[in-house]
Amino acid sequence: MTTHPFYALHRQRMVRVAAATPPASVGDAPANAAAAIALARTAHDRGVDLVVFPELNLTSYAIDDLHLQSAQQSASLAAIVAVRDASRDLKPVLIVGAAIERAGRLYNCAVVIARGRILGVVPKTFLPNYREYYEKRWFVSGAGLHGLTIAIGGEDVPFGVDLLFAATDLPFFTFHAEICEDYWAPTPPSTAGALAGALICCNLSASNIVIGKARERAMLAAAQSARAVCAYVYSAAGPGESTTDLSWDGQGLVYELGELLAGSTRFGHDPELAVADIDAERLLQERTRFGTFNDAAVFAGHPETRFRRIAFMHGDDARDTGLERDVRRFPFVPNDPDKRDADCYEAFNIQVEGLAKRLSATGSKTLVIGVSGGLDSTHALIVAAKAMDRLGRPRSDILGFTMPGFATGEGTKAHAWALMRALGIVADEIDIRPAATQMLKDMDHPFGRGEPVYDVTFENVQAGLRTDYLFRLANQRGGLVLGTGDLSELALGWCTYGVGDHMSHYAVNAGVPKTLIQFLIRWCIRDGQYDEATNQVLAGILAQEISPELVPAGEDGALQSTESKIGPYALNDFFAHYVLRHGLAPSKIAFLAWHAWRDADSGRWPADFPEDARVAYDLPAIRFWLEKFLDRFFRTSQFKRSALPNGPKVSSGGAVSPRGDWRAPSDGTARVWLEELATNCPK
Repeated sequence: MTTHPFYALHRQRMVRVAAATPPASVGDAPANAAAAIALARTAHDRGVDLVVFPELNLTSYAIDDLHLQSAQQSASLAAIVAVRDASRDLKPVLIVGAAIERAGRLYNCAVVIARGRILGVVPKTFLPNYREYYEKRWFVSGAGLHGLTIAIGGEDVPFGVDLLFAATDLPFFTFHAEICEDYWAPTPPSTAGALAGALICCNLSASNIVIGKARERAMLAAAQSARAVCAYVYSAAGPGESTTDLSWDGQGLVYELGELLAGSTRFGHDPELAVADIDAERLLQERTRFGTFNDAAVFAGHPETRFRRIAFMHGDDARDTGLERDVRRFPFVPNDPDKRDADCYEAFNIQVEGLAKRLSATGSKTLVIGVSGGLDSTHALIVAAKAMDRLGRPRSDILGFTMPGFATGEGTKAHAWALMRALGIVADEIDIRPAATQMLKDMDHPFGRGEPVYDVTFENVQAGLRTDYLFRLANQRGGLVLGTGDLSELALGWCTYGVGDHMSHYAVNAGVPKTLIQFLIRWCIRDGQYDEATNQVLAGILAQEISPELVPAGEDGALQSTESKIGPYALNDFFAHYVLRHGLAPSKIAFLAWHAWRDADSGRWPADFPEDARVAYDLPAIRFWLEKFLDRFFRTSQFKRSALPNGPKVSSGGAVSPRGDWRAPSDGTARVWLEELATNCPK
């Protein structure tokens, strides 16, 4: 087992949570306590930090007037004490449900227990008293109860709806508890809890099952975790409760920012824990960049001033306990085929509509585009063709130019011509080699004297000439130059500044990363957006290696490879997502990338991702390429992003426009990020 702190969840500001589904009974409190203790021990063995049990799991929910029997109430208190005593040597904080009498009133409560202590008791606020529910017959609401205590097991513990629980040694481990109906209410108590600082909101629920209710629970948990910028752990009662008039399915859910992380087996008869690792750093970063969250706290009168923070020492677990969380290899692309196709449809049409509007607004007679036969220009061209279709204009209004240089391969050139012909645009070719040779001679570049010197000047002369031709052609023919560069290249600064592939009249691909472009082209093929001839060309372009084709092949015949220079686009897009969207520390990004990419045979690959491209990267490789990314992104490339042409934002994963998601100084440094990675990520 690895011992470097890099591998420990707590050092990555993550918390392991579980929604528990214990076997229930009809009022047998000792049996319910034993079931809870058994699951707590299982959670301990799995390294869980927080376990949420169902509503009234120690008392039992569907026992009607038995709630009002002294014997039942005493047994419930004894069950709480039994769980408390059993928790002394267990890691997880436990939130159990029980009916507790205080001052002649019976409350439906969440009891928070840790290491042999009862940390606090939270009474239910909203009591359902409609349709099959009759809770006001037995219980009273805890609404408005602040600053109180209750005696349980020989100790006075905090009692009220004003409790927030916070680990003193893990400042990111903060949670709030509410009960069942509370989150069906228009104003869930967890909203105030989150605004007061809770990163994890917990719901102990009984919630009998009827047709469609499981979807409703999931919808509410997803919505609350998204609105309140938190994780939401939900546990509903399972089989074993009374079925006199109701039935139970035992649904456990863990959501984070609207995304399902874990779910239990419904209608199962075995005890179960739905376990997931919550990324508290992600939640904290999201709150800092989501100004509306703070505004809501202000408008609510700063709930943190009304909550008591119940402190406890949890223990910093420095072990490598794995990762109970699905980390997508391609964060810009969903793994689920249904979501993938829906997202591809949206992304493609965002680009098409953006370009159609720009064409209409400018009144351009033509659209001018350089077509290399590579991924980016291919995608920009098929978007352009669809935009013309949508505007009711002929595709012949698109003027495509392929401009071979010193290293242009016959394969890509053939693809460029085949694609332009298949799409029915006006196609032409301009050989830039004579002009490039003359420019290099004028500059007294060694290549102009016949020497095989292929430096960055040699490359950029070609890239600049291509763009220069496109702008002048657009002047000549009443055109708008369509940019082809993508988000991945802009993140890395992998473009020739100014009059180069950096510049255009409209940068239609600027919001789309390279990995998503590949999926978008596959979707176009799969969805039948174009005819069979076009599809065949698109498939051929997808199969070729990514290369700028600016430097002639070496003696071994190997073509210039972009990814060998700047790193795999799959990793670079992974890095960019977590930098742009979440602002995570570099070592955390490396940790997530390692779990996503270390084993090609584990986890899910998108359904149509080529088998021969399913590779793995070890931690040294991830760290090496992340260092390169950080240096390029933070130190060398911002001046290019600060002068971007217009282009549509496509993904919620972020964009780099200075008018949108990303504003940064052009003369910044990467030192802070590189030092953080060097300090906290093993080599």
